[in-house]
Amino acid sequence: MANPRLLIDQNLRPGAAIALDEAQARHVGTVLRLDEGDTLRVFNARDGEWSAKVSAKTKRGMIVAVDALLREARATPDLDLLFAPVKRHATDLIVEKATELGVRRIRPVITQRTIVETVRLDRLQSIAREAAEQTERFDAPEIMDPVSLAKIVDGWDAARPLIYADEAGDDANAAWGGESGRAAPIAQALLTWTAGVSPAIAGAGRRDAGGPSKLALLIGPEGGFTPEERRMLRALTFVTPVSLGPRILRAETAVIAALSVIQSTWGDWR
Repeated sequence: MANPRLLIDQNLRPGAAIALDEAQARHVGTVLRLDEGDTLRVFNARDGEWSAKVSAKTKRGMIVAVDALLREARATPDLDLLFAPVKRHATDLIVEKATELGVRRIRPVITQRTIVETVRLDRLQSIAREAAEQTERFDAPEIMDPVSLAKIVDGWDAARPLIYADEAGDDANAAWGGESGRAAPIAQALLTWTAGVSPAIAGAGRRDAGGPSKLALLIGPEGGFTPEERRMLRALTFVTPVSLGPRILRAETAVIAALSVIQSTWGDWR
């Protein structure tokens, strides 16, 4: 079994002695069950992954001695997730799975139908760090402050295409699959370079095939976006509505499904 991993913010280099704070030491001792002399792997997105050893225990922490470089850091795809907060367990799951699926930044977005408007950023950051440690990635996604949907799109970088899950389209009774005003299936929207695809995402195949180098996904609340929000989003040139299929999905399921398609068609699942 491979040694457990620990995300360390400090600089990693041969012979460095890293003092863990009380929370990190508790995690290493209680969750990872490591004691003095035990080995582990430490890592971050700047310095890569290193072999290390618990060299000492103190009253309020631990000292970890860094040994040798194991792997150079590898960049995470420049992929953002924006989602309307839901109940605590579902929000926790969204952050955990988004981390596992390679999202670089996560931002809660307050929409007109968002029920839960308060999120504990420290808790979500802790969940993201633990998921990063278990997933062999080199960084934890940044958990950003909640912001309203109107505000986030007002200051948006138009060079980052934004795709959003549109559960109804212009006609909720129309056939699924891109006709009659319904949003196109997400894989089709990502892979098609021809007519019928928003200019914002045309060519958005794999990043090395001429598509955009950065991307964002927006998942709405359980009740969906309001007609006003959908009209606002569809009027923006950098926004493309997509469909996640003919069934209504829970928010956490929608996040997992959409990110999986994005990673397989645009991201680093190769």
